[in-house]
Amino acid sequence: MNLHAIRAIYLFEMARMRRTLLQSVVSPVLSTSLYFVVFGSAIGGHMGEINEVSYGTFIVPGLIMLSLLTQSIANASFAIYFPRFIGTIYEILSAPLSAMEIVMGYVGAAATKSVILGVITLATASFFVELHVEHPVWMLGFLILTSATFSLFGFVIGIWADSFEKLQLIPLLIVTPLTFLGGSFYSIDMLPPFWRTVSLFNPVVYLISCFRWSFFGASDVSVGLSLAMTLMFLALCLGAVVWIFKTGYRMKT
Repeated sequence: MNLHAIRAIYLFEMARMRRTLLQSVVSPVLSTSLYFVVFGSAIGGHMGEINEVSYGTFIVPGLIMLSLLTQSIANASFAIYFPRFIGTIYEILSAPLSAMEIVMGYVGAAATKSVILGVITLATASFFVELHVEHPVWMLGFLILTSATFSLFGFVIGIWADSFEKLQLIPLLIVTPLTFLGGSFYSIDMLPPFWRTVSLFNPVVYLISCFRWSFFGASDVSVGLSLAMTLMFLALCLGAVVWIFKTGYRMKT
């Protein structure tokens, strides 16, 4: 395995994060802070407890997951799309690098950025609400797993997109609505039976539920099922990446 090449791609992408600090870190954290102010303080003060925690505290895992999913996809998709757009992707493809090494460099950097953002968002939340993480090791594990999975998904989107408009299509029209409807601001147990059943077809429900369990020890669906759904989606994304490099889909043309 060419560790020097993986490190070069990884450090190049991390350097881009430092150059665009306002866009990459400050802007998402400020946006999430507004959710804490509006939903946590203003609205949460007039709501009762959910699963024995205040509403402001309850929405913290959902808001972190909302930021994590969108940023993981955005970082990874742009990272691979931009070299295709300007033509430098051919330099990478002609280098003595395997598909796995290319993916590890780009996806590893995107996942690292998302984990850093998630940790900063968690620290920011502690200024607005009382926060206690019941299972910190599991929380960090879910954070890394989700970041890696959706960074890989973003990599696939970056290969599929042939314009900047398409680059934003799936995150804006599919991922963000699914996250809002996946229990970010409520427990699906609060829904009528029919809509609760419908919600179970939303894959983001399992991500948020699993992540929320690591905070409060309670979840809407089984933690084992949530973990299995996440791993299955990871496997699907890996399969898509393998197919892309095997066929050269939009990589060599």
